[in-house]
Amino acid sequence: MARRPTIKDIARRAGVSESAVSFALNDRPGVSQDTRARIRRVAEEIGWQPNSAARALSGERSGAVGLVLARPAQTLGVESFFLQLVSGIQEVLSAGRVALLFQVVDGIDAECAVYRRWWAERRVDGVLVVDPRTDDPRPELLAQLGLPAVVIGGTGGTGPLPPAGPDGSGAGPLSRGRGDGSGPGPLSCVWADDARAMAQVLDHLYGLGHRRITHIAGLPGLAHTARRMASLRAEAGARGLGPEHVRSVVTDYSDAEGAAATRRVLAEPEPPTALVYDNDVMAVAGIAVAAELGIAVPGRISMVAWDDSALCRVTHPRLTALVRDTAGFGRLAAQELLAVLAGSPLRARESEQPRLEPRESTAPPPPAY
Repeated sequence: MARRPTIKDIARRAGVSESAVSFALNDRPGVSQDTRARIRRVAEEIGWQPNSAARALSGERSGAVGLVLARPAQTLGVESFFLQLVSGIQEVLSAGRVALLFQVVDGIDAECAVYRRWWAERRVDGVLVVDPRTDDPRPELLAQLGLPAVVIGGTGGTGPLPPAGPDGSGAGPLSRGRGDGSGPGPLSCVWADDARAMAQVLDHLYGLGHRRITHIAGLPGLAHTARRMASLRAEAGARGLGPEHVRSVVTDYSDAEGAAATRRVLAEPEPPTALVYDNDVMAVAGIAVAAELGIAVPGRISMVAWDDSALCRVTHPRLTALVRDTAGFGRLAAQELLAVLAGSPLRARESEQPRLEPRESTAPPPPAY
């Protein structure tokens, strides 16, 4: 195994003392400009890089940021959202020569334990926080640790929503662990306007003539799930549709639960005429269930996916979907975290508004329905 270059190697090749190398590489006085330039040139030639652990111990930055996902493992392998998000994050971090430390855990308590360990070991300079909860302990913990963070999917400027109910409905902004919707947490965030996105979906389906619509939602404890559910109710109510016509059912985002939920609602005495899925994987599973049951899409049931992907565009029929730049969302989050690390004040930045792309999976309901 090749040996990593050291300060001693630089000193020997440059013909100077090790202390002179340390002064030059750490921008400290004590060496001439010519000597400083020669030392840095030698360091680059032999491929020397600073030891991040040693820098952390000396109080300098680690040169890394962290991302922890507390999601069921089976949902990550097939869902394209996180892959695109991470690719955008990596694009920005790589350009700034910042490493991404990534970990998947089985729950929010394990995620908090990772933050504590990273902070104690000085492994990361800051973290990106995903999947804000309706009752979230992470903002308070990160504030106590003094670990800079940016929340991906915070509420931004949309204002508070009602507190979470027993069915996961209603959620305020990412608060300091109170879950009461009373105000924003002590973290910067990047956010997308779920309310306007849901309004686009309802406008499309209502305009086609649909009056019985079911939302196959994601995990009930997530703030964006609750915001979408609350927005669905509000948009339906504005069109004179009550909970007996428009409702949400929660799942774990997996294809298995998406398929099971689709099967249940289609077997009801008065089934919906349109289904809105919280991700592409569940929507594709829903189309498969409809085909198995001999229910035509969109002849008998229309379907919409929240996040567009290659799956939505290659399935038959092609899925009407909300199109957004998920990689761009990741880039925005990484840019904001680097800004926070550079001293930027806390703020909320809105990502590009998703747009609905109508395709072959939506059409007017049959007259009998």
